[in-house]
Amino acid sequence: MQTLFKPALLPTLLALAFSGSAAAAGFQLQNQNASGTSVAFAGAAAVAEDASTIYFNPAGMTYLPLGHSLTVGGTVIHRSVKFENTGTTPMPVINPLTGAPTGAFHPRGSNGGNGGGAGLAPALYYSYAVSPELRLGLGFSVTYGSETEYDPDFAGRFSGLYTSIHQMNLNPSVAYKVNDLLSLGFGLNFAKSEIEFRQNAPFVGAPLGVLQGDDTAWGWNAGAMLQFTPQTRVGVSYRSRIEFDLKGTQTVAAPININRSITASLTTPDTFSLALSHQLDSRWELLADATWNGWSSLQALEPMIAGTSTRATAPLRYNFKDTMRYGLGAKYQYDERWNLRAGVAYDQTPVPDEASRTMTVPDADRFWLAFGARYQLNKTTSLDFGYAHIFFNDVSTARKVTNTGETATLQTVRGDFKTHANLVSMQLNYNF
Repeated sequence: MQTLFKPALLPTLLALAFSGSAAAAGFQLQNQNASGTSVAFAGAAAVAEDASTIYFNPAGMTYLPLGHSLTVGGTVIHRSVKFENTGTTPMPVINPLTGAPTGAFHPRGSNGGNGGGAGLAPALYYSYAVSPELRLGLGFSVTYGSETEYDPDFAGRFSGLYTSIHQMNLNPSVAYKVNDLLSLGFGLNFAKSEIEFRQNAPFVGAPLGVLQGDDTAWGWNAGAMLQFTPQTRVGVSYRSRIEFDLKGTQTVAAPININRSITASLTTPDTFSLALSHQLDSRWELLADATWNGWSSLQALEPMIAGTSTRATAPLRYNFKDTMRYGLGAKYQYDERWNLRAGVAYDQTPVPDEASRTMTVPDADRFWLAFGARYQLNKTTSLDFGYAHIFFNDVSTARKVTNTGETATLQTVRGDFKTHANLVSMQLNYNF
């Protein structure tokens, strides 16, 4: 009775941890500050202009003023995700008693409306200069956060109807200035992930299934900054993988009446960034970066029935590939108070092909166009404003919904995705 339902529902819950976000390819939420939004995060690992350097490169704390440095802000992310059906096959109605098709089919359904929406990504960073050489810091931010919700009659509702993920990260850090050339930084990452997924089961009446899960886990990050000349700084940074052991529940409405515990292991990818900051003259600063993301660590997820070594469903196959991100930006010191900024970036998707593109990860290669400014209120306080528009390539999906043994395809969801996003960021910086 439960066999045909498992492959469609439980793996997609786990896919929440990789649901497409507006800010970075795959599922990463890159928007940790407004100062970065204004330049499309170009050169983020080499900038070190406020306490948000804790996230991008903790070594940058040694470039902050003596005393206390506080940065608090947030980014409103509005994402539009529209699906157009191009030949989705009908889903057969499954008899819950026999697990066999009844000969009838569920209604094919609609395009699902706009699957995107708006959300807020807050961030707070604090750094303290123990001495001119030694700095301590603490960061708190949402590193992954996205929500996708389609209309109830969505044609892909048996593959994914609603997803939500909130992953918060606490990042205590330390940095040390070795000499005028080299600064080093290290941080720990304590992450908590909470996820929810809803979709319809292919049984009589298409009952709604809901899965919820959460876990906490540890990771680390490290970085170095090299001040080759007074004008030229290079930053390198690395963030480790974080391994989660999700624990949660699976419930399905009547007449199926499933209510049980589930577990699954998943690993977020590691990242490595090389960045440059170069001061052309007293007014112009150029920024650039290249960032590698180790998405190939995610090939498939294998959910298990809690407390057993029995696979709960067929593996959910992503077949992700490693990706690169490239950014280029500039800052212009207009006068004593205003610093104007702009930037562009190109971000690859880890989704390798149409068959691997899910309803909850309609991801695509994207291009950033961003601008903003920093306004110096006084010697100790400044405000950042940033705006970015993200252009996604139009992509298609040909996602199969299979039975547990992956021996039969129940449905193939075929369609085109059109996606874009707008980001608006604000940030307060205070040194005391």
